[in-house]
Amino acid sequence: MQTPSELPTPDAANVIAAMQQWLERAVIGLNLCPFAKAVHVKGQIRYVVYPGNDAQECLALLRTELLDLAGADPELRDTTLLMAPHAWPDFLDFNDFLDQADRVLRKAKLDGVLQIASFHPRFQFADSEPDDISNYTNRAPFPTLHLLREASIDRAVQAFPNAESIFDKNIETLEHLGHAGWAALGMHTKESP
Repeated sequence: MQTPSELPTPDAANVIAAMQQWLERAVIGLNLCPFAKAVHVKGQIRYVVYPGNDAQECLALLRTELLDLAGADPELRDTTLLMAPHAWPDFLDFNDFLDQADRVLRKAKLDGVLQIASFHPRFQFADSEPDDISNYTNRAPFPTLHLLREASIDRAVQAFPNAESIFDKNIETLEHLGHAGWAALGMHTKESP
């Protein structure tokens, strides 16, 4: 439970609301991640908004959030979404930043305990065109670091048959949906038509 001093500012509240909408409509609604619904329904996701655009400040916040997640009871908090709505508008800059984020994870000695996944409004797989619908599997409203517990991933993979097929199924889902279907979900990004 957040205390009054921890309550989100109006800007942060809007960022969190947009991320929850993306999670509900795209990630859960399209079943892009079959593991997301349970942690969402149980309220085990922590949403953190970094309001600035300084890489070092964001890395310091990342370190704090990694340590907090590692020390938290998994029944209360299983994962954290760290959003940076005012940083890294360029995907390649964000992609470069991810190396620094992974170094923070290793320096905190949490490699193998936690991992960092990433999302960005302009996410682009290598060897894809910017408007390829496949890129939308990793597109979120804001540059986002998703902090996950390795143990939770292991349990989810064991419970989900053919977990390795999730990526291919996601591409198939989005190709069937197309850009118009994505836009109909209200998931507008800067790359949406």
